[in-house]
Amino acid sequence: MSRGFRIGDVEIAGRVLMAPMTGVTDLPFRQLASRLGASYVATEMVASAELARGRPDVVRRAAVGAGLPLTVIQLVGADPAKMAEGARMAEQAGADIIDLNYGCPSKEVIGVASGSALMRTPDRALAIIEAVVQAVSRPVTVKMRLGWDDKSHNAADLARAAEDLGVSAVTVHGRTRQQFYTGVADWDAVARVKAAVSIPVVVNGDIVTAEQAREALDRSGADALMLGRGVYGRPWLAAHLERALIDGTRLEEPGPEERADIVVEHMRASAAFYGLPLGLKMFRKHLGWYIEQAPWPADPAARRAAKGELCRLDDPDEVETRLRTLWSAAPHEFIARPVEFSPQVVNSPAA
Repeated sequence: MSRGFRIGDVEIAGRVLMAPMTGVTDLPFRQLASRLGASYVATEMVASAELARGRPDVVRRAAVGAGLPLTVIQLVGADPAKMAEGARMAEQAGADIIDLNYGCPSKEVIGVASGSALMRTPDRALAIIEAVVQAVSRPVTVKMRLGWDDKSHNAADLARAAEDLGVSAVTVHGRTRQQFYTGVADWDAVARVKAAVSIPVVVNGDIVTAEQAREALDRSGADALMLGRGVYGRPWLAAHLERALIDGTRLEEPGPEERADIVVEHMRASAAFYGLPLGLKMFRKHLGWYIEQAPWPADPAARRAAKGELCRLDDPDEVETRLRTLWSAAPHEFIARPVEFSPQVVNSPAA
């Protein structure tokens, strides 16, 4: 199986991508996931109008960071001129690829006619694409849903028109906006988008295990896949699924010591990036996921109790000490093995 594909003039080293996720894929997370082997990790969703105005929190979300092999900045907005200006700023900031968010189902985003609201206003959606493509020299991609609801699956039509305007790839989450994250992602419906265009198509939704990865690619015919909730507490997942797709190898899940090292690296990077106490506060959601996704303690109730305890601590050194103590109690006969978890049943921040 091919190890990668191209988006415009950009060579993507693998076929397992990580979705842009608000509150998740900040710079410390992207740097860690990349070090662990992910070939593509997009920024958090960035509001184009606020980026153009230079809002510090928005600029921070789009932070490029040294050492990343690829920078994908995702923009959200409803005004073609502001989206074009945001795209120009993203290109100046070092974006290799500029992604447009036509998929976020949140009420806050829908309320300003952005995200998946654009699936029911295709004229505006295409006007944004045209403005952005003309404003930048970097490849432009679009992340969308199947449509607004089950009566309006228009992803194939929108993707075809987007290709005509110069879009270099599309990612399709196999749900409508009205589904949010309920039900099951329809990978077969993504195949209709693939059949409608010649540019690369990326399938997204409900992909966590190697079996799901292979099935999603087979049923959709997509060129690559995108992970969302599955990476919570498992920033190594993209690299693991990549290897499984290449040669069938199931890489071992990190053992207690290695996993603790990863958590501490992530925590320290967050503290350095945001400063304290904000860095630790921003990291707590990740800490909770790391603890929930670990196989120790074996009792889920004990893991929940540990999560509550550690996420109340205000000192990174104490967090590290308590976490290493918690996981040092893992059975000595523990043998690292593939462990495949189901995504949590929560509204993902992914578009």
